[in-house]
Amino acid sequence: MGLRFIFMLTRNDRTVPDASQQLQTALGLGVRHIGFKDIGLPLEQLKGLNAAIKAGGATSYLEVVSLDRESEIDSARAAAEIGVDVLLGGTRVDDVLPIIKDTGIQYFPFPGRITGHPSVLEGTIEEIVESAKTIAGRDGVHGLDLLAYRSAQNVPELMKAVCAAVSKPVYIAGSIATPERIAIVQSAGAAGFTIGTAALDGKYPANGKDVPSQLAAIIRDVAALNKHLSPVPKKNLSTAFAGQFEGQGDNVQIKVAKFEGASRWSFRQHGDELFFVHRGRLLMKFRDREEIVETGEFIVVPHGVEHCAVALDGEPSEVLLATTTA
Repeated sequence: MGLRFIFMLTRNDRTVPDASQQLQTALGLGVRHIGFKDIGLPLEQLKGLNAAIKAGGATSYLEVVSLDRESEIDSARAAAEIGVDVLLGGTRVDDVLPIIKDTGIQYFPFPGRITGHPSVLEGTIEEIVESAKTIAGRDGVHGLDLLAYRSAQNVPELMKAVCAAVSKPVYIAGSIATPERIAIVQSAGAAGFTIGTAALDGKYPANGKDVPSQLAAIIRDVAALNKHLSPVPKKNLSTAFAGQFEGQGDNVQIKVAKFEGASRWSFRQHGDELFFVHRGRLLMKFRDREEIVETGEFIVVPHGVEHCAVALDGEPSEVLLATTTA
């Protein structure tokens, strides 16, 4: 699956007022995991936000903001009413599980002792690991949401210990704002992480402080860690015939397609794709670079590599697609 980036439409534990606008930016860049808090916007707006996330082909997350039992119960009820895919956070598992039972919501509560606002994770590594094992062992709990960088302990060791102690996925939340920390999260064995305020406030190292630049940099860095960047450049068909270029594949599908405007960001889990431009010009976007494929040229996109094809010059591009199906 690879390390998962969850973009939170939140600042200071509240859903931001311009969440709908930021959502469209994220969807346009191909972000597939998007979350929000249950406070900051009215319930009906949160329902609309959730519907828009799902309509855009992404998975929706709600992270609990609760200071007491009653507010956490209210958050769980809100998650069920809104219809999110995943409920993150919270500590009162016994109260939440009956509320979300039979809703299809996946549940990732916090392990350890959570105090304060913004939340702080207290306790020793051993205590947090024991809490993680107990919570992850519950039926109806699908994984854990670990506030690792809100702990005073050795954070890399804490993450490694928790991930090693449980068989369910662990997401890391809070204070992740650099490529180095993302790499540490991956090396610890975590399944994913959340970033909200850092991207919205332009704190992530990127070419710009605007949200599109921030998200593009995070996506690129995650793709590099997941080894989902393509090393394959474009080629010219005449040049290929003049040399010794060759390739093979079982179960190859060949079809023609017209590209108009920009396609969605996508990737294939299995099988590579070859794009041969018969007429027009095609811009192939990758997370780390772009290639303009002219008429008579082709480019191979390996499986697992996210890409976005854009027809240039305001005209449709006629493309021959060859895809391996295995």
